[in-house]
Amino acid sequence: MSVLVAVLLGFVVAVFAPWISRLLKDSAGWALAIVPAGLFAYFASFLPLIASGETFRESTPWVPYINIHFSFYIDGLSLLFALIISGIGTFIVIYGGGYLKGDRDIARFYLSLLMFMGSMLGVVLSDNLLTLFIFWELTSFTSYLLIGYYHEKAASRRAALQALLVTGTGGLAMLGGVILMALAGGSMEITELVNEADVIREHGFYIAILILVCAGAFTKSAQFPFHYWLPAAMEAPTPVSAYLHSATMVKAGVYLLARFNPILGGTDWWLWLVTGFGAVTMVVSAWLALSFTDMKRVLAYSTVMALGTLVMLIGMGHPYAMQAMVVFLLGHSLYKGALFMMAGSVDHEAGTRDVLLLGGLRKVMPYTFAFGTIAALSMAGIPLFLGFIGKELVYEAALGFSPAPVLIIIAAVLANIALVASSGIVIIRPFFGEFKETPKHVHEAPVSMWIGPAVLGVLSLVFGFLPFLLSDYIMVPAASAVAGVPLEFYLAIWHGINLPLILSVVTLLGGILVYKAWDNLRGSVMPGYKTAFATLPEAAYDFSLNSMLSVAYWQTLLFQSGNLRYYVMTIVGFTVLLVGYPLVSKAGIYIPVDWSDIHFYEWLLAGLMIAGVLAAATARSGLIAVISLGVVGYSIALIYLLFSAPDLAITQMLVETLTVILVALVLIKLPGVPREPSPVGRARNIVIAVSAGLMVTLTLFAAFTVPFDPFMAGYFTENSYVIAHGRNIVNVILVDFRALDTLGEITVLAVAGVGIFALIKLHNAVKQAKEEGKI
Repeated sequence: MSVLVAVLLGFVVAVFAPWISRLLKDSAGWALAIVPAGLFAYFASFLPLIASGETFRESTPWVPYINIHFSFYIDGLSLLFALIISGIGTFIVIYGGGYLKGDRDIARFYLSLLMFMGSMLGVVLSDNLLTLFIFWELTSFTSYLLIGYYHEKAASRRAALQALLVTGTGGLAMLGGVILMALAGGSMEITELVNEADVIREHGFYIAILILVCAGAFTKSAQFPFHYWLPAAMEAPTPVSAYLHSATMVKAGVYLLARFNPILGGTDWWLWLVTGFGAVTMVVSAWLALSFTDMKRVLAYSTVMALGTLVMLIGMGHPYAMQAMVVFLLGHSLYKGALFMMAGSVDHEAGTRDVLLLGGLRKVMPYTFAFGTIAALSMAGIPLFLGFIGKELVYEAALGFSPAPVLIIIAAVLANIALVASSGIVIIRPFFGEFKETPKHVHEAPVSMWIGPAVLGVLSLVFGFLPFLLSDYIMVPAASAVAGVPLEFYLAIWHGINLPLILSVVTLLGGILVYKAWDNLRGSVMPGYKTAFATLPEAAYDFSLNSMLSVAYWQTLLFQSGNLRYYVMTIVGFTVLLVGYPLVSKAGIYIPVDWSDIHFYEWLLAGLMIAGVLAAATARSGLIAVISLGVVGYSIALIYLLFSAPDLAITQMLVETLTVILVALVLIKLPGVPREPSPVGRARNIVIAVSAGLMVTLTLFAAFTVPFDPFMAGYFTENSYVIAHGRNIVNVILVDFRALDTLGEITVLAVAGVGIFALIKLHNAVKQAKEEGKI
């Protein structure tokens, strides 16, 4: 199986997912999980190759004329992400089947989730910048469908739209950045751009590339001040939160920065911009998690903290930071996926996820409690868990940050103290203490909902206790890919008593103290902190959106009068000004006509056209106006015929005949042609019409002054039959060389036709309803 097939498999199966769901009903989740499980096995087969220091690249031409290929590249970094996406995706599909059991729209969930999985695999495996961008935007689109799953709820619709607008805007910025990068580096292939890294960093576009790429990454990975959209997206079903907002989509921005680090990294701009935003996001969001009592919100803000940490590590650039980044990435994906699924199980069985309303659940939900606790211990950075190794490496990387080690260490310790407290909030509050009555009778979640937390939690423990299982196979190759140079290191659970260990002890003790003081903090300090860093950024988003909508509403009132005549006048008038003024002022008025070379029959045709135009302009009947314009069209067809273009003449005659007939049939059903009420209006119309005619004429005259380049004509003449196997050059241009343009035109006409049909059906339905007295 090729990598292209693996990437597209999710999309293909997604098409059939609704039928599979209806056929297998409650077992559909288990059956569909075979797809990501199979993909995990496929990608795992690359581990020996990658561990040996090799890479794998595959390319399939897509649009080769503009250098767009389905190019896929597997190295340590892309393989790590692919394994996370497919591995955790397996359990999310199973979990979703249990969580949404009996939901009427579960088929739509499977469809959207599998499409999202394919999109994420496309992002992390693409080696071509434009295909990466296409898959990037597909993740935004499919996440919009998933976040807005409960579309009947206003909060879900708002969260979905907010995520789409924020990440979509960043995606447009990223598109500008990758295009500039391709121009600066001379290639669309990322692996080739790595070899041109010095050229790109010294190019005049570098600062623009960096800012635009960072804008795309920061919005996708919810970096401050764009962090607000991710917690708001908790309106999505928990399977969506566990997958998109812990292990996959929000890490796409992290992946982008890691992939481009060998190309754009190593400069002061990169160092301070990426490290700075990451560090601020890490600290701000870690303490925001303590402002909430909703388990998913606590986990969401702690996720933003982790994303900030990963971005900060990428920005640092030194080898320790690269090691810490890949280990922390995997550790976070394992424990956070498990914790989100645990929170969803609690909400599903108890009817609430507010920790203040929960307590004593460990006795009635023993499996959920046990595996959730393992994940929470890893999140808190307790020894013997992978989260502990990740935290130790973060501290080691911070100590190695020569520009400002003390500042980064303080930020990292403060953030991790809050993370320890958050771990206690999501485990101790719901599961310990006296049992509290809940909206629903609590019982253990089905096996489909705890098998995921079980596997992910146990892996956090196994990899923490035996970290050498990861070192050579995936961690070293992944860190080397991010660094852009080969790295050598090994992972161990014990490195002796050193400063990172002391900092870990301080972090744990500080986290315990903050947890014990959480109730007091929540009632005193945290409301103001929440307002400053959560409420105000979201209010700024609302203000920006409402301001844009207000401008759009004002613009609509100004330009969208509902009168087609005014629309035409506006378009034509602005076109005359925008084209005519520079044409006359720069090119001047040039009339390259030899009047003596014009034959009498050409004068006759010109007279017919002028007569037709005047007749149409003065006609009091729409039918007469259409027929008069038909005279103009047929005269143009005769001109084509006189100048040896019979195919164009036939096309013009057929189109003109069809237009006259169709418009005449439509006009029969319409009221008479409205007349201009005043002489001023007539004068205005004459000025606009004459100006437009002169502008077009002068433009054509100006075209004669440009030397004729026969390259395209010669190319089409030579290649129409050889490449496209067609002898009619015009037809070949339309349906082959410009096939996408023609397809776009057909699509527009098809959409317009569907819209017209829908309006007619709606009109008939409303008419029938009025006759029946229903309206």
